[in-house]
Amino acid sequence: MANPDLVESGPKGAHVVAAQASPCDELVIRTQPTSVDRPCRRKRLALAATILGSSMAFIDGSVVNVALPSIQSELGASVAAMQWVVNAYLLFLGSLVLVGGSMGDKLGRRTVFIAGIALFTLASAACGLAPNAAALIAARAVQGIGAALLVPSSLAIIGAVFDDEARGRAIGTWAGVGAITSAVGPVAGGWLVDAFSWRAIFFLNVPLAALTIALAISSVPNSHRPDAPGQLDWPGALAAAGGLASLTFGLTQASARGFQHPVVLVAIGAGVLVLAAFVMIESRSANPMMPLDVFRSRDFTGANLVTLLLYFGLGGAFFFLPFTLIRAHGFTATEAGAALLPVPVIIGLLSRFTGGLTSRFGSRALLTVGPGVAGLGFTLLALPFVRGSYWTGFFPALAVLGLGMTITVAPLTTTVMGSVSSERTGVASGINNAVARVASLLAVAVLGIVFVWSHHAALASRLDALHVPVDARETRQLLEPDGQGGLASDGAGTPHATLVARAEADAMIDALRAVAIVSAACAFAGAGIAALAIQHRK
Repeated sequence: MANPDLVESGPKGAHVVAAQASPCDELVIRTQPTSVDRPCRRKRLALAATILGSSMAFIDGSVVNVALPSIQSELGASVAAMQWVVNAYLLFLGSLVLVGGSMGDKLGRRTVFIAGIALFTLASAACGLAPNAAALIAARAVQGIGAALLVPSSLAIIGAVFDDEARGRAIGTWAGVGAITSAVGPVAGGWLVDAFSWRAIFFLNVPLAALTIALAISSVPNSHRPDAPGQLDWPGALAAAGGLASLTFGLTQASARGFQHPVVLVAIGAGVLVLAAFVMIESRSANPMMPLDVFRSRDFTGANLVTLLLYFGLGGAFFFLPFTLIRAHGFTATEAGAALLPVPVIIGLLSRFTGGLTSRFGSRALLTVGPGVAGLGFTLLALPFVRGSYWTGFFPALAVLGLGMTITVAPLTTTVMGSVSSERTGVASGINNAVARVASLLAVAVLGIVFVWSHHAALASRLDALHVPVDARETRQLLEPDGQGGLASDGAGTPHATLVARAEADAMIDALRAVAIVSAACAFAGAGIAALAIQHRK
């Protein structure tokens, strides 16, 4: 879940949405002067380069979830390792994206964009060649660093190349293609997994990158900001990455070891201390990547809390839903990817209409209603009838969730942008984007605890009812694959084995419901915070 999903552009603030991402893009088109090394004579090719580059990050962020069961089976990895396949990417993208934008301002957007593409592609090839889970996680971390360079630079390049109304149309095209790739990505990725291998989704980036770099070199001017800070906030970036990494590691280990284990306690404690040091660094830095004074705005703080809670729920649900559809309901990877389509499709179809509601009803009303509707969608996922038939079970829940997100994203961006002065909109949108990334990062770790513990409790109850001896249960359960991609059992084909396999699948379905309940609570809490914190104005 790692791609920009909302851009505000044009004189009337037209909103274009790409699904399953952050509420604001890393760099809204800045008002500061821009220096360009040469005029851009091939603007359409430059736009194509930014679209191709950012689309790689869009697709990669959305297709990995549907490939996780296949990755787990082939590599024999644990659930914690699968969490880190996603978290390693989100960790470095979320903690470095603000610095990535500043690097583009200082060193040149094209230079940083191409460097990000190259790094992302080399890491993608390493992912495709990974012999084990550890190598895959390391390559995914490097992918996150590459994405932190290329994604903010892509939109900043559009701001430097296009002027006035042409800029708005270019942003609309960029975000519209992003919406399409976000929607089609999981389906296409699932097909690649089913037809070839999970490795194919990473190798696909190599030809796309070659074309993108060629277009960038031939058509994109190397723009930069003359007034860009001379020093980048590397201490802040390293503290953010280190603190989040330690905290996430501790939370991930807690699902298997428990919160009283020394490793868990030390990791979480160290993470909290380093994040506290990050706040101190930002408060004293001359050029902080996250200026703390923007949080003096009640609207800005409230909008970011809504973002944190809503994208926490969304990130967790969209991590475990495809996994459960494949493992427990027998969906193929292609079917699991297609199952998620209602959310991006509804956002894409209704975003223009709901964007106009902000000026009519005000942000506070919509930010109260939108997360509330999304909470209802999560609640529907938790109901007992959500099993078996997709159309009567999952589709209604995802349609309601998509409607809630559609109502939310436009006023969320409007609130973030309106809470700061015009020259700080880039910083504000970047912080909001980073909050959304971190929310997804924490969701996979925290809701992983909910999922694993709920699964183990539900499975133990069902195995007790089947009178399965405790010493015969071992650890080869549904969450830990049997090496053949199927459910672990004690004798394939026997009636008893069928009952055990069904118990394992039902336990996983119960675990997804527990995740959905927590996600719903977060969405409802976000609605409450919006009602209390966001000022009533249109």
